[in-house]
Amino acid sequence: MSAPGAGPMTHVLVVDDDREIRDLLGRFLAKHGYRVTAARDGKEMRRALADWRIDLVVLDLMLPGEDGLTLCRKLRAKSQIPVIMLTMMGEETDRIIGLEMGADDYLPKPFNPRELLARMKAVLRRAKCAPARPAAAGRKILDFSGWMLDLGLRRLESPQGLIVDLSAGEFDLLVAFVEHPQRVLSRDQLLDLTHGRTEAPFDRSIDMQVSRLRHKIEPDPKDPELIKTVRGGGYVFTAIVTHNETADT
Repeated sequence: MSAPGAGPMTHVLVVDDDREIRDLLGRFLAKHGYRVTAARDGKEMRRALADWRIDLVVLDLMLPGEDGLTLCRKLRAKSQIPVIMLTMMGEETDRIIGLEMGADDYLPKPFNPRELLARMKAVLRRAKCAPARPAAAGRKILDFSGWMLDLGLRRLESPQGLIVDLSAGEFDLLVAFVEHPQRVLSRDQLLDLTHGRTEAPFDRSIDMQVSRLRHKIEPDPKDPELIKTVRGGGYVFTAIVTHNETADT
């Protein structure tokens, strides 16, 4: 692992059980001015995250023990560190699942290290431009049609008081809708608002996530009232949204 005391370089954590890939990326990224820490599995990944201030994680999907999707989901539940996933799989469904777990980008193996570098720069640029989360003691609560969305706890509560389990992608999509109610949002806008990719292969991920979200918040997903499709335009969130603050205890 990297030694303490290094300068303020961007610190990248590479998590891959393939030693050759760890070594290759370590040398390549170091030559381009990045500080690199390598981990073989989830245990070493957690140790590195606890010991260092990591700016970006390059995470392999297929790992011994906990796989990359599980690790990404757990990381995203408590951190907004950007994640780029690597995998041998090339199916669109696998890419969509990775994004739903909270990954910021997805790169299939084998890959050109220069392409990874370009994606890293893009993801870091987006992360830098994203608004910082408020450090105030209060939490932001968004209410709509009896539902309560707690942004601080990343929790959705139904009108009946039940906690609804949402994936990272579904939660971010719902936040995009409730923060832009009664406004037509295109798929590109939703991809941008949810920190997704603007590349064509991921366009369908929005449609799939909308479908899953409707099944969780709509009385009748086949005849949605909250998230309506606008032909040729995208989607519109029809509910009236109120903003509240609650103090942490």
